[in-house]
Amino acid sequence: MKIAMISEHASPLAVAGGVDSGGQNIYVAHVARQLQRSGHDVDVFTRRDRALLPVISNMDGVRVIHVPAGPPLQLPKEALLPYMGEFADFLTGFFRRERTPYHVMHANFFMSGLAGLKVKRTLGIPLVTTFHALGRVRRLHQGSDDGFPDARFAIEDELVRHSDAIIAECPQDEADLIDLYGADAEHIEIVPCGFDADEFHPKPRNDARAALGWPQHRFIILQLGRVVPRKGIDNVIRGVGVLKTQHGLDAQLYVVGGNSDAPNEIATPEIARLRGIARHAGVEPATIFVGRRGREQLHQFYSAADVFVTTPWYEPFGITPVEAMACGTPVIGADVGGIRHTVKEGETGWLVPPRDPAALAMRLAALQRDPALARRMGEAGLARARTEFTWSGVAAALRAVYARVADVNTVSARSRVNEKPRSAAGGAAR
Repeated sequence: MKIAMISEHASPLAVAGGVDSGGQNIYVAHVARQLQRSGHDVDVFTRRDRALLPVISNMDGVRVIHVPAGPPLQLPKEALLPYMGEFADFLTGFFRRERTPYHVMHANFFMSGLAGLKVKRTLGIPLVTTFHALGRVRRLHQGSDDGFPDARFAIEDELVRHSDAIIAECPQDEADLIDLYGADAEHIEIVPCGFDADEFHPKPRNDARAALGWPQHRFIILQLGRVVPRKGIDNVIRGVGVLKTQHGLDAQLYVVGGNSDAPNEIATPEIARLRGIARHAGVEPATIFVGRRGREQLHQFYSAADVFVTTPWYEPFGITPVEAMACGTPVIGADVGGIRHTVKEGETGWLVPPRDPAALAMRLAALQRDPALARRMGEAGLARARTEFTWSGVAAALRAVYARVADVNTVSARSRVNEKPRSAAGGAAR
């Protein structure tokens, strides 16, 4: 098949960890690569956010097309909706100029879906939609802090009605689509996120700590991901404070993420607020902000920690618990969204209520006092990740959805008719 992946604000080439750079970027990058390795032609369409970007970049045989829609500047995703008409018009023109037709579009996020729906109505290409986050769920948890307009709800309603298939990333996502959007369960497929075993694998803890310059004999807690309020990092810091005051246990917390490689309060204003919370909780010296790190380094952070903690208010899927489990590290996660699906309670870690530092501290204390339990949970998490959450498995499930909505027989016939020789650079000539 020839597949168009649309990801308007989340480029697969971006460094994860920034305000608008996280799980969706990772998802799109890995799914596109896996599909390409399986022999499909894959193009990713993302908004041009820098003036000097080329129209087309290459990512391991995947074409990444930088769509001119709005000013070529980095803008918050909440500001991008007015440019989606321009985005859709570019897609339509680009698709028409291609010698080989696209068999299916996979839109990621509601604005990508809006653009894809316009293309579908013009060119008749089937549309698969993954929301990654739902507007009504976001509004429920963020209230007036939600920067998206109410128009998002109607757009999502339309996508639920007119997408050829909807991808839910976990059972909670499916339930929200049905309960809040009236989605037909027959049109929903549950396909989770995954991890790459080449990126995430266990490393001996002492070796990982030595490589990072971390103390060998401290109980170390890791928080990794986007440094934004809804991720609940403040709750983790307060939990470390309760661990100290009520359980008499000292721990070191490392916070990895942000908009710059060095922990910078100007680039990442949330750091300033979190440092104030650490100071008030009496754990400022034990709370270390690391800054953003490349994905090739992250397995060392996961492996070096005694426990990975993530307690967001809500989480459509949450890719970091899977990555931690893939490194053999137990996980304490908020009992919300996709985390309650990835973390097996009492087996690979524990689920705790969000915004409940006392409950978090109780679980941290149990792991700190029982290293053998922590080790067993880490081993169980590793086995679960390798069985349930590989990118190759994710891509295989998506391929089946694409083939169904595109009509696999038609796809095969088109491919034979339009087959072209491979270019010298690899990949089909297009």
